[in-house]
Amino acid sequence: MNAANQVQSVDIAKTLASIGTLVRNYFPAAALNLSPWRDDPQTRFWVGEETLDLAFHFPGWTPKLQCRSLLIQLKVSKDANSSLPQLLGILIRGMTFDGERWRLATIGDWEPRGSHLPNSLEVKQLQSICRGVFELFPSYSI
Repeated sequence: MNAANQVQSVDIAKTLASIGTLVRNYFPAAALNLSPWRDDPQTRFWVGEETLDLAFHFPGWTPKLQCRSLLIQLKVSKDANSSLPQLLGILIRGMTFDGERWRLATIGDWEPRGSHLPNSLEVKQLQSICRGVFELFPSYSI
């Protein structure tokens, strides 16, 4: 679901702003979009309340990332004891007008998979972004 639609507290707004800052620390040209999905019946059919989706768009083709945009989907679980949901995982997709070029998930080895992979330095930066995003959310208490 569009992250903008999930902002129901100051804590969530602050966390999304921090994610924007975190990504722009690595990719300063990226523009944050908290509503990457269209609001139409077909898109609403696939909306999941368990994700926060945001995108970062670059002014043009970014050869080192092999994409024009990063779509970031945060898989979350509502936490009754916190104003923030718990973060279960992250999926980052490198997108172009033709669709997905690669994806990096925080499951397994955190390595990108796809037809046109980003450079190794950018992979390390994407992994650092994921670690930073995990630090912004409450951790599980076992």
